[in-house]
Amino acid sequence: MNQESRPMTSDSPSSSRPQPLGRRAVLGAAAAAPVLAGLPSAASAAPSAPRGKPRRLKGGGDLGPDVIVFDPSTPGIQARLDEVFARQESAQFGAGRCQLLFKPGTYHGLNAQIGFYTSISGLGLSPDDTTINGDVTVDAGWFDGNATQNFWRSAENLAIVPVNGTNRWAVAQAAPFRRMHVRGGLNLAPSGYGWASGGYIADSRVDGTVGPYSQQQWYTRDSSVGGWTNAVWNMVFSGVEGAPAQSFPDPPYTTLGTTPLSREKPFLYLDGDRYRVFLPALRRDARGVTWGNGTPRGTSLPLDRFYVARPGDSAATLNQALDQGLHLLLTPGIYHVDEPVRVNRAGTVVLGLGYATLIPGNGATALKVADVDGVRLAGFLIDAGPVNSRTLLEIGPSGASRDHSANPITVQDVFIRIGGAGPGRATTSMVVNARNTIIDHTWVWRADHGEGVGWETNRCDYGVVVNGHDVLATGLFVEHFNKYDVQWNGERGRTVFFQNEKAYDAPDQAAVQNGTVKGYAAYKVGDHVTTHEGWGMGSYCYYNVNPDIVQHHGFAAPVRPGVRFHHLLVVSLSGHGQYECVINDTGAPTSGSDTVPSKVVSYP
Repeated sequence: MNQESRPMTSDSPSSSRPQPLGRRAVLGAAAAAPVLAGLPSAASAAPSAPRGKPRRLKGGGDLGPDVIVFDPSTPGIQARLDEVFARQESAQFGAGRCQLLFKPGTYHGLNAQIGFYTSISGLGLSPDDTTINGDVTVDAGWFDGNATQNFWRSAENLAIVPVNGTNRWAVAQAAPFRRMHVRGGLNLAPSGYGWASGGYIADSRVDGTVGPYSQQQWYTRDSSVGGWTNAVWNMVFSGVEGAPAQSFPDPPYTTLGTTPLSREKPFLYLDGDRYRVFLPALRRDARGVTWGNGTPRGTSLPLDRFYVARPGDSAATLNQALDQGLHLLLTPGIYHVDEPVRVNRAGTVVLGLGYATLIPGNGATALKVADVDGVRLAGFLIDAGPVNSRTLLEIGPSGASRDHSANPITVQDVFIRIGGAGPGRATTSMVVNARNTIIDHTWVWRADHGEGVGWETNRCDYGVVVNGHDVLATGLFVEHFNKYDVQWNGERGRTVFFQNEKAYDAPDQAAVQNGTVKGYAAYKVGDHVTTHEGWGMGSYCYYNVNPDIVQHHGFAAPVRPGVRFHHLLVVSLSGHGQYECVINDTGAPTSGSDTVPSKVVSYP
């Protein structure tokens, strides 16, 4: 997302604005500064083995230099938080990565400002085990009050008592707010109420009112809110206690009483002085938080069941750990992999801290999951490499057919990027072949700004391709792909909340022509599909290279009784391109240079 509904683009900031784009901050040296407040745990991984059979890898170990652990008695917490923020505030495409962990207890007088590639988390089983009397803040001062580029950061598993009664979390894509308890209100807009376009909340309780203000769209899942003040284009709720009543198109609230299926993200916590990873249980027809009545339902694993990976570990090392039966904990940093990381064992957990990032080399797929039950992927970034990859993330091999309904594969806060941090190319970003997969909050983004950006420079034809049956997406953000952003071929697919922008940089109409159709739909359901359903879905165009480009529609689907959509909209941002229809041949065209959504309440 990048400066929507405004005449100025990030490609041409005014001279008075901060200009982080086009400059890649090199933070590697600075990122090595944080040190871990050590905790006793299993022995660290063995050193490199001599030639011959690899030495067996050990699980556990310390969490490395870019994980900073605090307890209430730690001196200088605020200064340390400020130090990290100073490095990460505007480092949109930098190499720095950081995880902030707070041991259970009560902390006073803190303002944790959260910048790029920074995650802040509590280490209790419940958010209320770790209370910050203060704020966990995201604002947009670095970008002159524009919050549309506040990506790649997160807050998790904390209770906050805001100093002035309201906490500010002004984010865009890839910035989840999970398992949080705000003992007050929550403001989702930047200071000055500038442009904002996020976002995602799950398994959280806000005692006061949530004020989205300038946020153009938002998705909230399985949570509890004391109130909700307004809506701009598209506000979606599923399983949220206190959510506003269903009222789309005016105001544009899409409200589902429950979420069909959900399983919360795995998280690190402390059991005494030992780290464990909690694995929340699967819920059907979920509503409200998982932690409201004490210990949540689920299981846990000790850290010594995980290979604690460090930047510099090769794909061969990660695969050796997986082959030994270990799970993966990816500590913050960048991992260059020259072959796929292969998850072949049922129930495997791959959990990232502080936006650990996989970059494939030699055209490899970064990560592949076999057709097995219960794999959990969570909390990391995949960045395309300069050599074209056929796919970047593959969930199940081609032709996968096993029934995983009792124990689905989950993909949560796994974000994919093509370009921006440098040249990157792929044909398809994410392909989901495995049945019953749950995609819970992803942002799959072909970069529209940064380095290595151009219609052919960071080409990627498809964002997400779903071939598996019975796949559920809750919080699907996919943007800027050269052809279809989402192509859904599997039966009985469901999407709750979809946010999209078409590629900004198409040079002309011919470049996006899809046979006889003007442009590729943002969300295409395969012609053979008989059953599919979607709720709360938006597509925007901003053809800033050639504003005369026309999209026939944002959504395309076969016309069948079992293929149903609820609450669709398309928007032309400042008249840079137009939509002729919303879905297929239905829905009014967009309104010239007026940034006014065209909406369809139900289809067919």
